Amino acid sequence: MSDAPAPVARWVRERRSVRRFLPNDIPSTAEVASLLEAATWAPSGHNRQPWRFAVLLDTENKAKLAEAMGLRLRADRLADGANAVEVEADANRSYARLTQSPVVVLMCLTLEEMDRYPDERRAAAEKLMAVQSVAMAGQNLMLAAHAAGWGSCWMCAPLFAPEEVRLALGLPDAWEPQGAILLGKPVVQQSVRPRRPVEEVVRWG
Repeated sequence: MSDAPAPVARWVRERRSVRRFLPNDIPSTAEVASLLEAATWAPSGHNRQPWRFAVLLDTENKAKLAEAMGLRLRADRLADGANAVEVEADANRSYARLTQSPVVVLMCLTLEEMDRYPDERRAAAEKLMAVQSVAMAGQNLMLAAHAAGWGSCWMCAPLFAPEEVRLALGLPDAWEPQGAILLGKPVVQQSVRPRRPVEEVVRWG
């Protein structure tokens, strides 16, 4: 039996978060659709599949998203008392990453088909199940992208500006932005970042 790692195990280890992409090497619509199809095979609470995807290919739409999130970021950070120059640098960096990415997949959740509870405790747990489901769909998408030779990166920034994102892109009210996955061909090979040893993060019982 070969000692070589199985493909999925290898992809898990090899995948990196990529933030800079080649501008002219763009996944086709069919390739993106294939990645989204892989995303939909993720497990989900009650198998309700609460994920929704907004795929941004047009430069104008990516700019709308970046501008909306940038305004929220500036307002929040300045209200915190952060240095204005540093805040502007952060906003500009986020804008560049979004607008220079060949494809942006906005990951959203909907609670429309999730169970309803009268008490806050169970309602919060039900929503968290939907959040977990969307995150697992995102991991599927990124692993599929890596296997197909594309780079990806999950940006959490939409979580901090859900209303602004929804308005900027004209999304349905029931779609709650969770993150944005950037897709494209990496400019450079990303270095390996260390992981904690399993012994440090596992408790056996």
